[in-house]
Amino acid sequence: MTSTKPRRLVSTDDDDPRIQSLERQVRALMQELHEVRNERRHEALTDPLTGVGNRLALADAFKEATAAMANSIAPPALLLLNLDGFKTLKNSAGHAAADQVLVTVAMRIRSAVRENDVVTRLGGDEFAVLMPGTPKNRAAAVGNRILAALEPGIDLGNNSVQCAASMGLRIAEPHHTLEDLLQEADFALEESKSEGRNKLKLFDPVTLHSRQLQRQIVGDLREGIRSEQLVLYYQPIVDLATGTIEGCEALVRWNHPIHGLIMPDQFIPVAEATGLIAELGRWVLRTAMRQLRQWRDNPATSEPAFSMRINVSAADLQSLEFVDDVRDVLQKEGLSPESLVLELTESAIIQNNELDRYTLMSLHRLGVGLEIDDFGAGYSSMGYLRKLPVDRVKVDRQFVKDLEKDPSQLEFLAAIQQVIRSCGLEGVWEGIETAREAELLRSIGCTSGQGYFFGRPLPEADFLARLKETRGHLWPIPEGFTGHK
Repeated sequence: MTSTKPRRLVSTDDDDPRIQSLERQVRALMQELHEVRNERRHEALTDPLTGVGNRLALADAFKEATAAMANSIAPPALLLLNLDGFKTLKNSAGHAAADQVLVTVAMRIRSAVRENDVVTRLGGDEFAVLMPGTPKNRAAAVGNRILAALEPGIDLGNNSVQCAASMGLRIAEPHHTLEDLLQEADFALEESKSEGRNKLKLFDPVTLHSRQLQRQIVGDLREGIRSEQLVLYYQPIVDLATGTIEGCEALVRWNHPIHGLIMPDQFIPVAEATGLIAELGRWVLRTAMRQLRQWRDNPATSEPAFSMRINVSAADLQSLEFVDDVRDVLQKEGLSPESLVLELTESAIIQNNELDRYTLMSLHRLGVGLEIDDFGAGYSSMGYLRKLPVDRVKVDRQFVKDLEKDPSQLEFLAAIQQVIRSCGLEGVWEGIETAREAELLRSIGCTSGQGYFFGRPLPEADFLARLKETRGHLWPIPEGFTGHK
């Protein structure tokens, strides 16, 4: 029996040409595979339009920068920017021109940053620059260089366009994720836009907290409107000669389930800034007129037939539905237009644009009263009184507060009263706190007054009790006032 040994298929000699050829082929294949992988990775990390990095590239750069920060290197900084007016440009110039603008912008950003900074396009006209190990001052300097680089016009062939940018800057902190950093840089970007655009804004945690609190208030207020947390208080407006109640002003309060009674100066500005003022205004209008209907239906309070004053915002005048809302609520409650007086601040009507004029004229034709509130507190211009379809002027409280201290003040107020009369308007003087102030105003021909002397704003139950106290249709005025007969 003979034994057999395995035969060698190839020689073990390193100089064998067949082995060398095979090794060269393997190395070539490995190199080709490596290049393909690098090419695919580059494509995966690159924005195809502009050639800068994309969101994945930003994530990689952030990961490396935060790892370096753990080794006592300065934290990375993130610049987030988008182009001012890019949507308008895209609509007017077309997609091809818009793409050309984005390519040019990307090139200019890269020319303004440092060698190690990572430029990325996150989508649309939004770009981000991650700067590893960069303190605030240096990061701001890079941001300002970018803004300067974007200033020259961009040639589109037939025309040239300007393409400024708004920019937010956030320095990373140890607890930050990339999403945290992007979110806070975006907040700073929005602040830049709100302050006039084409500028760099550093993230401010205090402002962020304020904005978050504002959003919380808006959410709570919207729920408050729906769940009847709002209440109306009523303050009388009195005839200075007779003591008769001419009307009352409906003033909103917010009975918050946690924070208690919140005054309007704490939530009205937030409602105006966030667009919730229209919904709030509709609630006040419906609630106040429903309340007036109930007083008219109650034999104990059916007389005198005074009017309801309601404050109107600038947003109401800009709403095409506002006149219909007023008409509908009057019809629903069966009240005449004269029973409603809308109080408008000077700032709400001074713009005098086409929509404001249309709304005011429509309300005037409807027959509701129109009154300028806080007259003299803002623009103090008498010229527009004759041009507006208003019936009354409520003079701001600042003119009354020093009446007893300064003898010359009375002559000044008499002149204001004369101007109001010469315009064919009625005057209501607010801020009356003493019998002497009321008497002095009556002595110069002022007919109507409002203020703590006649009564503070009262909830409905207390106001109703005061109404029931009236005798001979007189509002119960404190002792010491001898003006009414």
